[in-house]
Amino acid sequence: MKLELLWFDGCPNHHVADQLLQETLKELGIDEQIELVEVPDLETGVRTKFAGSPSIRINGIDIDPTFEDTGDYTPRCRVYMTSAGFKGVPEKAWIVDALQTANSD
Repeated sequence: MKLELLWFDGCPNHHVADQLLQETLKELGIDEQIELVEVPDLETGVRTKFAGSPSIRINGIDIDPTFEDTGDYTPRCRVYMTSAGFKGVPEKAWIVDALQTANSD
């Protein structure tokens, strides 16, 4: 399983997302390394198809079930539409669902 956390230094939410992802992995008993991918510039953003900071991908798939690639890979903060409104980090349930899907493949 490939776990990626893509982030931009100008956005503080990647620390919270990293902690949330690590805690979720531990709770599910999944022992996988998280690849931290810093996106400092547009060139890296284009190469990684950066959706904003923080972005979590499992096996190359964004965990947000409503994610649509807009083609804008500018380094920036990301905002998620969660069940509790707009947030700077994704819902834990999305991480759980994506991990379970990846484990069943």
